[in-house]
Amino acid sequence: MTTKLTFLLALCLVLGALMVACGGGADNTATTNGATASGDKIGVAECDEFITKYESCITGKVPAAQQAAFKSSIETWRKSWKDLAANPQTKGTLAQACKTQLESAKTSLSSFGCSW
Repeated sequence: MTTKLTFLLALCLVLGALMVACGGGADNTATTNGATASGDKIGVAECDEFITKYESCITGKVPAAQQAAFKSSIETWRKSWKDLAANPQTKGTLAQACKTQLESAKTSLSSFGCSW
């Protein structure tokens, strides 16, 4: 079971990093319901902190034409992490995964001048 857990967390981190690195492109017209989504907590302090900081960076620093792709990443993380947090066998590993994702975001979003 530990190998499966490690694989799932690694997959989440890799997918998250790819989404941030790729940025999706300006022609991405997908929208998300920010009012509902931003109120959803993961239940792991490090993950909730990461999403709050990431959302703040995206809405405050990223050009509007690029925001949809970044917001899509937030929703993907939120859903994945909520699912992992709901499982007692995986919840304990989320804190470190979210800390790692925050460090990755600091690097990948540095060109936007976000404060972390």
